[in-house]
Amino acid sequence: MSGEKVLHKQPELSFALAFALLVMGAIAMGVSPVFVRFSEVGPFSSAFWRVFLSLPVLFAWACFEARRAGRQLTWDMDRAILLTGLFFAGDLIFWHLAIHKTTMANATLMATLAPVWVALFSGTFIGEPVPRRTWLGLALCLMGAALLIGSSYQLAPERIVGDLYGVITSLFFGLYFLAVRVARRNHKSGEVTLLSTIVTTVILFGTAIISGQKMLPDTAQGVASLIALGTFSHAGGQGLLAIALGSLSAAFSSLVIFVEALAAAFFGWAVFGETLSPMQFAGAAMILTGIWVARPKT
Repeated sequence: MSGEKVLHKQPELSFALAFALLVMGAIAMGVSPVFVRFSEVGPFSSAFWRVFLSLPVLFAWACFEARRAGRQLTWDMDRAILLTGLFFAGDLIFWHLAIHKTTMANATLMATLAPVWVALFSGTFIGEPVPRRTWLGLALCLMGAALLIGSSYQLAPERIVGDLYGVITSLFFGLYFLAVRVARRNHKSGEVTLLSTIVTTVILFGTAIISGQKMLPDTAQGVASLIALGTFSHAGGQGLLAIALGSLSAAFSSLVIFVEALAAAFFGWAVFGETLSPMQFAGAAMILTGIWVARPKT
């Protein structure tokens, strides 16, 4: 990514608006486990449908965006676009491997390491050094995640491989943030999300077929869940993230994964009746404090 042409430009949105869109995207991504649980297909299959069913919405968005700019939609899949699609496919593949080989709590906790990779690589890979306040905010968020999710963490030899898959998931998701940030320097948000999703769709289709998992749902509820997964969680979640990354740094934006964890905990409570302990509420408060500390100076 360091070889990409870097265009330094003014942020497209104010911090307040970009951050609001980032949080909305996190909530859209955070509800995805609910849709997956009701999808009635295998996990790799649901990952494929997530991206495939988002394509009509993303195509309409990208065309509208191009028309407003007075041009035709371009299909220029440069290296940043290709890497964005590849890294997101890797994120979804290893995430599903992780939740099969370890507990959901273990996999989620490992996945929250993504901002660490972003902070470590941001200066070297994309030329965005990470300020001290972001490191401090990240430390608070990690401690909050340990309280929010870590109380359910289970260390066992038979889960080590699954935990490792969770760490790999976090690496791919971190690289995804960096790639989107670079892609947004030369492309509009709808274009980035559409073109990278096409790359991800091709990879996940092959993965789903090779896995031999069930591809089609049995009921209208399963179909509706997959459509919601594609339109709301992917087109909405990843799309809003791409918009925000046009104005916010990759390091700060990557803290969205902690908001996603908060959203997932909330929807687990609201939809499935999962309880939240005082320690988890304390973890949520620490995460919000960490994001506030890490906010860029305006």
